[in-house]
This record gives sequence, structure tokens and C-alpha cells, in this order.
Amino acid sequence: MHLPDEGEARLNAESSATGVSQAELIRRGIAMPLDSTEQQKRSRELAAFGSGRSGTPDEMDNAVRERIEERAARR
Repeated sequence: MHLPDEGEARLNAESSATGVSQAELIRRGIAMPLDSTEQQKRSRELAAFGSGRSGTPDEMDNAVRERIEERAARR
């Protein structure tokens, strides 16, 4: 792997300032976007909404179904 001169200088400076090895800083840098992507995937799987009203599961299913149908009709 090759870093531009500026990137290498910044990596050296950060490593010296923090006492963290360059390899560890690189591992952290790679992990950050990967962790962020994984969190986004999980948050999409757990989508929820609040209507401010309570209801039975069947009522909530019907409300969601109606909302989906309304949105589909607008397309």
C-alpha cells in the first residue's frame, strides 16, 4: 500500500503524538467506514415509527398496510 507524501506525514505525526502504531491507526481507519456501514444496515432492519396512538397489533398492521397502499397509489 502506498500513501501520498502528505498522508504519510500525517500518519507519522498522529502516531508520534498518540503513541499508537501506524499499523493500528491504519486498521482503525479501515474499520471506521466498515463499522458505519454495518450500523446503517442494522438500523434499516429495525425501522420503526410512532404514531402517538396505541393500538392492537391488528390495528397497527392495518394502519401500516393502509399507509403503504396510499403511497403506492401516489406513484
